[in-house]
Amino acid sequence: MGSQGRKSALMICGDYMEDYEAIVPFQALQAFGIQVDCISPGKRSGDKCLTAVHDYMGYELYTELPGHSFTLNADFDEVKPELYDALIIPGGRFTELLCVDDKVLNIVTKFNEANKPIATTCHSQLILVSAEAMKGKACTGFPSLKFVIHLAGGVWKDPEPVTSCVLSGNVISAIGWPAHAEYIDILFRLMGVKVTGNQNRSVLMLCGDYVEDYEINVPFQALRGLGCKVDAVCPTKKKGEKCVTAIHDDEGAQVCSEKQGHNFIVTANWDEVKVENYDCLIIPGGRSPEFLVMDDKVVSLVKEFGDKNKIISAIDQGKLLLAAAGLLQGKRCASSYSMKAIVKVAGGELVKADSVTHGNLVTATGWPALPAFISDLVNILGISVCF
Repeated sequence: MGSQGRKSALMICGDYMEDYEAIVPFQALQAFGIQVDCISPGKRSGDKCLTAVHDYMGYELYTELPGHSFTLNADFDEVKPELYDALIIPGGRFTELLCVDDKVLNIVTKFNEANKPIATTCHSQLILVSAEAMKGKACTGFPSLKFVIHLAGGVWKDPEPVTSCVLSGNVISAIGWPAHAEYIDILFRLMGVKVTGNQNRSVLMLCGDYVEDYEINVPFQALRGLGCKVDAVCPTKKKGEKCVTAIHDDEGAQVCSEKQGHNFIVTANWDEVKVENYDCLIIPGGRSPEFLVMDDKVVSLVKEFGDKNKIISAIDQGKLLLAAAGLLQGKRCASSYSMKAIVKVAGGELVKADSVTHGNLVTATGWPALPAFISDLVNILGISVCF
């Protein structure tokens, strides 16, 4: 386990860890060539952990909804902490169990003694408290942990804004998944990752209700973590309003299941969007493209990106809008089963690959392909990530 030839990170997982707080670092780091090994006590490579969606749904405390199943890729008992460059611990209720697991605490202690980066979110700071790794460290997290951090000899910092992180020594802490862009940026710097090239690129993402949960959030946070300006718009919503997302997962049926995911906040007003202000368009999948494709002004916007030779990308059902705008004719495309018929009738050429680049067009099969998709997109944007 671990890599001696390239950068690598270890992620400690467990049932009901926060969905975003596992998948975003897992896929974003892989996109840039960093190996991420995911382990959980009592489980082996190939076993799954259940995840939880934590978001505010109109009640005093966040709601917990069922998330994706997360597949582990390493064996807990075979891990050698000294071979990794960083440790990642997502938040969620599993931390209540793991904070009394001596083997888990031993791993955390080894990373802390070696002064290697440890990235925590939401409630996972509790594991550092139990490992006696918080003494003298400044820290943020979910506000209910404030008194716990004080009792452990740490210094509590309120996150201002909630999208910010606190770095103290080797420990990165955040209130949770809204801070992932800064979290990625800091983690990269601590791991010796250098980002060069056109980091000031501007990216527009199209969304609507029931946009695919991972397909909107992972590229949004990963590209912001690299320094890009990323706006997300919806033709029927204003800046600050929310789109509900959809979780699509393989649960053994002939087609994937659908569950409600996190809320995604729109970051720009539709009427203020000008194509000339953006270098790239990203169209995530999910069921929102079925709604967006019925809106002539959305299809016109997509076509304008094509007419102006901008970079255009689409994930899974997002290709529905490319087809409607006439942008698939003669283009090689990656596609899951759900879009194959539409890609063919739109004149596209199906290619067996997770992600395909053809000219200024980047397409991907679905959320499992996001590391390859983000890597291809970053390359075409002219951004370089090196160690």
